[in-house]
Amino acid sequence: MADGRGHGGPFGRAYMTEEEKANQPKITFALVKRVMSYLKPYVLQLLLVMVCILISSILKLLPSIITGKIVDEGLIGRNLRALVYYILASLLASFMGNLIGVAESYLNNWIAQHITYDMRNQMFRHLQRMSQRFFTNNNQGDIITRMTSDIAGVETVIASTFTSIISNIMTLTVALVAMFQRNYLLAIIGIIIVPLFTIPTRRAGKTRWTLTRESQACNDEINGILNETMSVSGQLLVKLFGKEEYEYERYSKANDKMVKLNIREKLAGRWFFVVLHTFTSIGPMLIYLVGGILMINHGANLTVGDITVMVALLGQMYMPVNSLLNIQVDWMRSMALFSRIFEYFDMEVEVKDPENPTNPNLRHGNIVFDHVHFSYDESKEILKDINFTLKNGDCIAIVGPSGSGKSTIINLIPRLYDVGSGRIKWNGIDIRNMSLNHLREGIGVVSQENYLFNGTIRENLLYAKPDATEEDMIEACKKANIYDFIEKQEKGLDAMVGNRGLKLSGGEKQRIAIARVLLKDPALFIFDEATSALDSISESRIQEAIEPIIETRTSILIAHRLSTILEADEILVVDDGRIVERGQHSELVKAGGVYQRLYETQFSKALVGDNEE
Repeated sequence: MADGRGHGGPFGRAYMTEEEKANQPKITFALVKRVMSYLKPYVLQLLLVMVCILISSILKLLPSIITGKIVDEGLIGRNLRALVYYILASLLASFMGNLIGVAESYLNNWIAQHITYDMRNQMFRHLQRMSQRFFTNNNQGDIITRMTSDIAGVETVIASTFTSIISNIMTLTVALVAMFQRNYLLAIIGIIIVPLFTIPTRRAGKTRWTLTRESQACNDEINGILNETMSVSGQLLVKLFGKEEYEYERYSKANDKMVKLNIREKLAGRWFFVVLHTFTSIGPMLIYLVGGILMINHGANLTVGDITVMVALLGQMYMPVNSLLNIQVDWMRSMALFSRIFEYFDMEVEVKDPENPTNPNLRHGNIVFDHVHFSYDESKEILKDINFTLKNGDCIAIVGPSGSGKSTIINLIPRLYDVGSGRIKWNGIDIRNMSLNHLREGIGVVSQENYLFNGTIRENLLYAKPDATEEDMIEACKKANIYDFIEKQEKGLDAMVGNRGLKLSGGEKQRIAIARVLLKDPALFIFDEATSALDSISESRIQEAIEPIIETRTSILIAHRLSTILEADEILVVDDGRIVERGQHSELVKAGGVYQRLYETQFSKALVGDNEE
């Protein structure tokens, strides 16, 4: 920013809010060094930017300096040739300064864009490696903010704050040198006057910012009313309760408040300019006064052109001084931004790839839970001494009350979380010794809430196997009992599923998810309540797709449907994080424990439904 404009202009915040003061980071050498590390790959471009800023600063001040020659030699000296020469020189200097300013701006933004590109990629890769615990413990909006707004703010910091500091210092230095060369006394007067200019700027900026915050809060209130009352559900509620007049009064009150705040904000700006123009007039008038006294009464070696130059240079100093006086605030905000980003970068990756992975053939061998304990935090243990073996080709059903730990057990197998203690072995090898990609390639999960991307059916299927052929996809869809639906679509496999699959029914979405897993062809199939939220017809179609899989493939079921559970080679009953019972259906019903209670309250009803079908 070679023109010396401050970060945020005359109404920019020249102070920190209470929230910013409370959360301001501790500025250390290590933090600054870490920030500068992002600039290191672009050192040559940065040096070029500094050269451009220096040249541009000098060239943009030259017209002010040349003004003295125009006045003394051209106008007072009545020399037309000199007048034309200096005018052309002034225009050329201004043009060249602006031209170099464009080059500096391009380089500056190029560096800023590339640094934010590097940071976005680094952040995305880092977040992709975080465990499921990170995403369940952190607000999704906050994660997105760090990825977007915070990193976008870095671009402003680099393109504005850093270069603004350099630009303003260079502009001030060149202006001061030129002023002291002309007359040290007038230069000192100018230096004393310039800081006074910042007083109305800071006061008006604070007032304007306070009003802006109030306006934003009021605008949020209005948007909230509109979102609540203009939605389909909101309008239905308003009409059913006869609240039209109440909602109108609420909206009208907020609207009136917004109008008053906007008027106050505009007037704050007008009063600011009255005071500002008064202050900016004081400096030049003092220089004219003192310069005139020196010329008239003391015969100082000053010309009219010299005084004109001093006034022009003083005008060039106003904005750089104001910006530099606020630099601490800008600097703190910049460091706070980096600190927020580094806070995420410094979060440890909980589930890591081993340094020297062992990747066995997962299609052979048993899965063993060996004294597994797990907790999401230290306050409560979720799984307690889980022990079982899933033999190759067999199917295990896991049942139990809601919140007993069933889904947690299956989340540990693909290492969405790591065990607290104990081991999970596959083919005799601790899964923590396998590479994450190899382990997860061997596992296919169909859950209650399957996620489909906003694209076509084909694109969602190819996510599992990018090189799948048309025949592969059709075969998987037939096995998943969804191909008859796809054939009826005008675009077939190229039909859009909508955001999160909203254009499909729950059963259709689930069957596409099953087809996707079939296309992946994993060694282990996991069905986590895959039919619990569906109607009986959709449930039956999905059941028809699941049964052939569990008969021939290694699989784990979490299900509420008795017919599904009966297909399992073994049933594990989980209660309060422990396996309290295990065995076949008939054995467990006779045992009179947790399973019998589940059978009487849930499974038996499902069995009646099965028989009716």
